[in-house]
Amino acid sequence: MAESEAADLVIIMITGPENPKRLPSAFFLASTAAAMEQNVIMYFTGPATELLKKGVAESIHPLEGGNSIADFMKLAEDNGVRVIGCAQSLDLNGMTVEDLAKSLPLMTPSQALPALGQAGRVLTW
Repeated sequence: MAESEAADLVIIMITGPENPKRLPSAFFLASTAAAMEQNVIMYFTGPATELLKKGVAESIHPLEGGNSIADFMKLAEDNGVRVIGCAQSLDLNGMTVEDLAKSLPLMTPSQALPALGQAGRVLTW
């Protein structure tokens, strides 16, 4: 799907490392919707922005010995989910662009909300 098309599903990620058992479900839902050819965006804001920092998602394992959050994120992205970070939340979490595990679009809430608001469905996680 073209990047300019309104998303079918937006998941606004607020939950971060503080609640690791809550995280996998958001990625499963995003991955499943994208695999069903829906246009899916995950917007990371607040504490969830920490998941985008180098080494953080790799270090979180909701089940001992199980997959890491980085594995769930990769599954989502491999299925076509677009990940966007909140530019203002970098400051909130004491992060800079150089702290990110990879290059990704960053948007302030005022930049993101018009596009995210056009989505068919919006979930807050």
